[in-house]
Amino acid sequence: MVLNSLDKMIELQKNTANIRNICVLAHVDHGKTTLADCLISSNGIISSRLAGKLRYMDSREDEQVRGITMKSSAISLHYAHGDEEYLINLIDSPGHVDFSSEVSTAVRICDGCIIVVDAVEGVCPQTQAVLRQAWLENIRPVLVINKIDRLIVELKFTPQEAHSHLKNILEQINALTGTLFTSKVLEERAERETEAQGKPPSDQGEQVYDWSTGLEDTDDSHLYFSPEQGNVVFASAIDGWGFGIEHFANIYSQKIGIRKDVLLKTLWGDYYINMKAKKIMKGDQAKGKKPLFVQLILENIWSLYDAVLKKDKEKIDKIVTSLGLKIGAREARHSDPKVQVNAICSQWLPISQAVLAMVCQKLPSPLDIKSERVEKLMCTGSQMFDTLPPETQALKAAFMKCGSEDTAPVIIFVSKMFAVDAKALPQNKPRPLTQEEIARRRERARQRHAEKLSGMQGQVHQEPAGHEGAPEACPRGTALLGDEQQVESMSADPGPQEEESQEAFVAFARVFSGVARRGSKIFVLGPKYNPIEFLQRVPSGFSASLDDLPTVPHMTSCTLENLYLLMGRELEELEEVPPGNVLGIGGLQDFVLKSATLCSLPSCPPFVPLSFEATPIVRVAVEPKHPSEMPQLVRGMKLLNQADPCVQVLIQETGEHVLITAGEVHLQRCLDDLRERFAKIHISVSEPIIPFRETITKPPRVDMVNEEIGKQQKVAVIHQTKEDQSRIPEGVQVDSDGLITITTPNRLATLYVRALPLPEEVTQLLEESCDLIRSLEQLTSSLDEDRNTQVYQKTQEKVWEFKGRLEQHLTGRKWRNTVDQIWSFGPRKCGPNILVNRSEDFQSSVWTGLDGRASKEASRYRDLGNSIVSGFQLATLSGPMCEEPLMGVCFVLEKWDLSKFEEQEASIKQIQEQSALVGEGQGEEKAHSLGARNQELQGDYSEASQKRTAHKDDSIPDCYGPFSGQLIATMKEACRYALQVKPQRLMAAMYTCDIMATSDVLGRVYAVLSKREGRVLQEEMKEGTDMFIIKAVLPVAESFGFADEIRKRTSGLASPQLVFSHWEIIPSDPFWVPTTEEEYLHFGEKADSENQARKYMNAVRKRKGLPVEEKLVEHAEKQRTLGRNK
Repeated sequence: MVLNSLDKMIELQKNTANIRNICVLAHVDHGKTTLADCLISSNGIISSRLAGKLRYMDSREDEQVRGITMKSSAISLHYAHGDEEYLINLIDSPGHVDFSSEVSTAVRICDGCIIVVDAVEGVCPQTQAVLRQAWLENIRPVLVINKIDRLIVELKFTPQEAHSHLKNILEQINALTGTLFTSKVLEERAERETEAQGKPPSDQGEQVYDWSTGLEDTDDSHLYFSPEQGNVVFASAIDGWGFGIEHFANIYSQKIGIRKDVLLKTLWGDYYINMKAKKIMKGDQAKGKKPLFVQLILENIWSLYDAVLKKDKEKIDKIVTSLGLKIGAREARHSDPKVQVNAICSQWLPISQAVLAMVCQKLPSPLDIKSERVEKLMCTGSQMFDTLPPETQALKAAFMKCGSEDTAPVIIFVSKMFAVDAKALPQNKPRPLTQEEIARRRERARQRHAEKLSGMQGQVHQEPAGHEGAPEACPRGTALLGDEQQVESMSADPGPQEEESQEAFVAFARVFSGVARRGSKIFVLGPKYNPIEFLQRVPSGFSASLDDLPTVPHMTSCTLENLYLLMGRELEELEEVPPGNVLGIGGLQDFVLKSATLCSLPSCPPFVPLSFEATPIVRVAVEPKHPSEMPQLVRGMKLLNQADPCVQVLIQETGEHVLITAGEVHLQRCLDDLRERFAKIHISVSEPIIPFRETITKPPRVDMVNEEIGKQQKVAVIHQTKEDQSRIPEGVQVDSDGLITITTPNRLATLYVRALPLPEEVTQLLEESCDLIRSLEQLTSSLDEDRNTQVYQKTQEKVWEFKGRLEQHLTGRKWRNTVDQIWSFGPRKCGPNILVNRSEDFQSSVWTGLDGRASKEASRYRDLGNSIVSGFQLATLSGPMCEEPLMGVCFVLEKWDLSKFEEQEASIKQIQEQSALVGEGQGEEKAHSLGARNQELQGDYSEASQKRTAHKDDSIPDCYGPFSGQLIATMKEACRYALQVKPQRLMAAMYTCDIMATSDVLGRVYAVLSKREGRVLQEEMKEGTDMFIIKAVLPVAESFGFADEIRKRTSGLASPQLVFSHWEIIPSDPFWVPTTEEEYLHFGEKADSENQARKYMNAVRKRKGLPVEEKLVEHAEKQRTLGRNK
């Protein structure tokens, strides 16, 4: 056990080669925090007896109550292996899916990770997710198979069964790794192929297609987990033991006399030992022999557990003596067998020794960072590393070298901001007073006491004369009267701390290059910062101070005020931090919101943004109980937004303050933080605001009771219900195929619009390509405004690929040439709806930006075209059913007739020219005749057609407002009417739900799922256990309280993991009305089953204050008791 001083840690930080930055990743409840406790106890920070019970890294009260980790926190540990001393920066991370954003923040600043897997449950959904996150960040994993004691105590496995079970778990994890590796190789090959296609073929010889995928040539043996490679540890963290096979290879090489390297290769696998020949033979199963792993390792552990559980004192003493261990009398006499097992095993096979040795040998130091990872971190968006400026590319060498010289650029990445109580900061902690300070305070208190007595005698209350001298005497002291003991114990001034904010923010960061020094100035680069802009404004070789540099968007400079060593629940102050270390930085709350890149050179690009597995989907509106406390709530929400990497805070158009979180547990934590830490007020929380989407479908073939609708009847039913519901006004014409003809209020323009449902694949593609569409729209708009924008080749390639995929899905006569005619995407110009322009008069397309030119015709109609697009954006942002955004709808502008508008333009132009001629004063007669002609011309047109549009000439107003505004409103109305003549449907957000349950509670799980409109997709039994894995989908609207209900109904034997998955159409028509007796029976007002879509639609309309059609009272008859009225 080593209890280290701060000086020792500072010394270890300087040796970069011996630093290991690691995080612990696993599914929820697989034992991450217990394992972290065992590793922390090896440094003497906590007692080894409390390891696993204390959960030291779970410093929040709600973490201790719920028994799950909710935030990632770091601690620095010292480990000596032989002559080498290592510094291990360990980060414990949450396993609950709601907090997967915390895993992303931890993984970014690590070089390696420990994947923990429960030996009973095996690979779980979150295990797959964290393995994928580690893979995407290019960090190397090692494996700990934990809770092996459960195989002995709970499942009562024999050593042979346990061996085959462990083999299965290893195979599952390696299969996952293999899948990730294969996809990466295939992606690289696809990239190489696209590059090769761009180059002309060198020879015109015979073309031979290469069918190999490149998998055969790539060595992937180092990626997999295998005990003989030394990257797997078998452990039971709660009992304090763990081992790698190297430990037993050392022991048995001396005992049996077989070489250690031979044992390392054969202890895991199909090998058995022939004791007569003292040889290791292959093929244990074929010959019915025990494998080496069972015979030499597992049987010993099983016999120890057997002896302790049966309380066989003689056997226990024999085992302890043969292993040469010393067990304390307290442990030996203890009635709980777990205490005895822990006492013996933690000495025989200490888990901290096994895990930390594996970490130091198998995981890389900061010096071993891969060039591939560096390039990936530096290339934001779709940039290629080769397209970066040369000054930026030069920084790659600094990353790789990880140098600590004064000339090395300082590069720090802040992965998150976390809030700590201001009193917990080292500079604010009470410090023990020296003897001199105590004597001074005592003397001062006596003087004050004497002055007070003299003042009371003279009946004059005056300020004590010694008060002015107080600050010089003791700057940290407080003015206390009398009571010497109180003065002695007092060591800090509570006054100022009550005034200032109780929460201070510390940045969770890592130094990638250079030395971070306290007080040094540094640039803070936001995620949208572009080094090219800076390099264009500042000449090369600049040597100006930071304050004199020109202002560049998304870049500020600040001072590193405080540097901290992160020690779990404690922080220690540091003066400087060498490269490769994890640290906390104080004083950045005004410069960094959630994450940022800090660099001493502005040529450094911001790092790639963190990728989060969970999407924030659960919304609630919050407001203070007392309206006067609104400022505290706003300030509290700002602090919460900064303190949590995943939460989103926004103010809606209605003025509501909305909190968007990843799930119910996350929401509960955010609300608790808001009440108790950040706002410190009583708040009212609304029911969860459930998001929906609106769409249209093809006309149905069967009605609600699955009877086929005849052709005439089908048209009649649809149009009858639609006429009732949509109430389209008189001035709007509707064709039989749903084409809407609508005219602007001033009768100058007519629009012809129809709505079509998009194929599901196209909607999905549009959702996935949201960022790409946004960059495409930005490019088009910059060309419209005649601004030059650099287009990366990779972006162009992605856009053409996206266009190709759209063309692939939109096939058939109905969609001919549709992709080339796409005018805009919506809502917010990047959503899953499209506007297609089929008008022959005006051709405009989103793809014109890629050609780098805009047509003259386009510039002529640009303002009017922008109005049409704005109307489309407004229509897609709030649909007609319940003002929710649209999804999967294609609006086709078949034609827009502007002939009257053009006539008016021409006539007004003519009038202006003639009035100009009059102004030149060419004879009275001519002027008189022109004036008469002007009057005649003006008389020819209606009053409406005399008006000019506001953006052309403000002098002639239009009673209907500006023409561009009329176009926006008309286009919006046209889109809404086009939707209303088609079968409308609601789309609900869906969770994928993974539930692990035993066979005896399976029925109850299914009952809860079906009650909440869930749908089971798959059910499979885990091999070797009685556990079932159920995969289901569940509407978000029905998910609140789902986890608690499942736990209650199954007595805690099943717990679900909910992750947002997709949007799904609710099949029932919200406007459907029963017409036949059978339908009325099934779906009428008194029916058992409710129209689900109508229920959701009415709930949203009520929340938004929109009118709802429903009966509130039915047959309000007076009830009477017949007996009384005889």
